[in-house]
Amino acid sequence: MFNNREQAGQLLAQELLRLSIENPIVIGIPRGGVIIAYQISSALHCPLDIIAPHKIPSPMDPEIAIGSVAPDGTVFYDETVIHIMHVHPDYLDAETRRQLEESQRRMQFYRRNRPYPDLKDKTVILADDGIATGMTLKAALHSIQSKEPAAIIIAVPVAPRETLKELRRRYKVICLHEPDTFYAVGQFYKDFEQVTDDMVIKLCDKIN
Repeated sequence: MFNNREQAGQLLAQELLRLSIENPIVIGIPRGGVIIAYQISSALHCPLDIIAPHKIPSPMDPEIAIGSVAPDGTVFYDETVIHIMHVHPDYLDAETRRQLEESQRRMQFYRRNRPYPDLKDKTVILADDGIATGMTLKAALHSIQSKEPAAIIIAVPVAPRETLKELRRRYKVICLHEPDTFYAVGQFYKDFEQVTDDMVIKLCDKIN
């Protein structure tokens, strides 16, 4: 169990320092992932930025994600779940647009019109405070991949083994704890206080 996000980020940074990472940039997923990303970027002395993907909820249960969308419009759909739930195309289109607008609003709110960094030929370290299903993460991964980075490394303190198995088919993943029994990310932290928008903005203001 981790004391808090700061400690988890520092432990991840120690693992990443063991690798020979060329031209790194750390991208955090708000809100909690930005705390992790800041610790990593500080240890690696490399740039920090964010990406704010949004999950696309099921019309039957908003807690169930049927896809996700990144701020640049990159979309990932879970076609199997969409088919099983008989999600109507009109709902999918409308909800995707709504979540895209919210994703873009959050990026604007946090980053304050800063130009987004060029990720071409960089090693992108995508950080979050944990992964459950990986659904929200997937739009971010597809978006970053389209920017032609040299490599993508996913860095998270904790994620279920089955989710990691799928992600590792395509990406290098650094994960400190891979439990078989997983209910929620917060169960693996002693202190999992809510990260506020102000905290994210303060860290984003340190972007250089």
